[in-house]
Amino acid sequence: MGTVSVGGSPREVSTPERPGVAFAVLGAVQITLIATITVITVALPAIQRDLGLTDTDLVFATSAYSLSFGGLLVLGGRLADQLGHRAVFLAGVVVFGLASLVAAIAGTLWVLVAARFAQGVGAALAAPAAMALLGSVFPDPARRTRALAVWGVLASIGASTGNILSGVILSWVQWRWVFVAPAVVSTAILLCVPLLPKGPARRSERLDVPGALLITAGLTALIFGLGESDAVWTGVGALVLVLFAIVQSRSSRPLVPPALLASSRRLAALLAIGLTAAAMATYFFLLALFFQKALGYSPLRTSAAFLPPVLAVLFTAAVGGRAARRFGAGVLTAVGLATGAAGMGLLSTVDADSAYWGLLVVGVTLFPVGAGFTFSGATVWAVQGTRPEEAGLVGGVVNTAMEIGPPVGLAVLVPLAVVHGAAEGATEASGYGFAFGWAAAALAVTALVVLLRHRAGAARSAAHG
Repeated sequence: MGTVSVGGSPREVSTPERPGVAFAVLGAVQITLIATITVITVALPAIQRDLGLTDTDLVFATSAYSLSFGGLLVLGGRLADQLGHRAVFLAGVVVFGLASLVAAIAGTLWVLVAARFAQGVGAALAAPAAMALLGSVFPDPARRTRALAVWGVLASIGASTGNILSGVILSWVQWRWVFVAPAVVSTAILLCVPLLPKGPARRSERLDVPGALLITAGLTALIFGLGESDAVWTGVGALVLVLFAIVQSRSSRPLVPPALLASSRRLAALLAIGLTAAAMATYFFLLALFFQKALGYSPLRTSAAFLPPVLAVLFTAAVGGRAARRFGAGVLTAVGLATGAAGMGLLSTVDADSAYWGLLVVGVTLFPVGAGFTFSGATVWAVQGTRPEEAGLVGGVVNTAMEIGPPVGLAVLVPLAVVHGAAEGATEASGYGFAFGWAAAALAVTALVVLLRHRAGAARSAAHG
């Protein structure tokens, strides 16, 4: 048994006999949920031919998962805190696995879209619950910090894995196997659920239904609007989220307690996570186009070209936990952002004559290292000081930042690349470099913001010490 503090009083929760195994189970789910976002990308042409879809149809098939996943994360986190972390995690994995099987056998567009949406529902339940369970798996603060640092990198590993697996799968079997794979992983995870702790006892507390409906509708509209570069839907989402904030400020039992987002430290961490996720989505998207259009790579070779970034991310996972513990999560976050900015800055020099190995040396690997360190440090920073009864909610908020980032990055940076690439005297490849340059500038500015916030926090701690 392990002891945690809830609202100032200790409470015992069950801890697993093999915490390393429990972490592996939870981590496998996180990687799979994120990989499911990107694994469909290379399969889209095959899906289009097989089901007779238009380009517009493909948008629905692609975005359905991200819409429900991102829109329901905060609600999923709150449900995990109220109904029990392991119970909601189990429910999420079951829904995700069954939906993956339905997607694999889909014969029409709307069956596929419904299955993808259901996958996102399951993911929105499982992801924050899995992150919350880390507190019960590692009750010791030092070990929990290292685990959270590694956890932050898992999103990068998942995104990279999805891109690689999609090319490998499509080279050997039908596109339907990109959905069979997550169903198989879900089945294996279900067999391992007894190895996980139950987490804090469930709480009988009334759910803020108006708040749940508003934040779900607002996030869904915002993510859809950003993903489709639709100003109307983006504006509607932003207005609904403003209304949500007003309702929460007047609620006696808010879905998201105002104090949760009143911390400038947590806000800085969420900004770092969201911006890095935006840069990473643009990085994969534009480099995949560059490899196939400018360098003439096949889908399989394109997947292989992303292997070095995966190895770079695994390196950050191995050392990120120790670095966060030794230098502080804020410092690691700032260093990660600065390193990512350097990688993007070097990638901004890309043009039609650039060779893969030159890119590899200067930026293809450097940016993922920075992203990995940023996710490691910012995840620890965002979770610090979280009470066990709010662990699921914080996990939902962190994952929401990761989900909002990619559509923001693609909506802002890809049009910049297109416009610049179409200018007189420019090339499509130089347009990619132009977008990478803007990403580098944004990461560098955020690194400065995070560093200043860290120094201010350290100064206040010294003054009170």
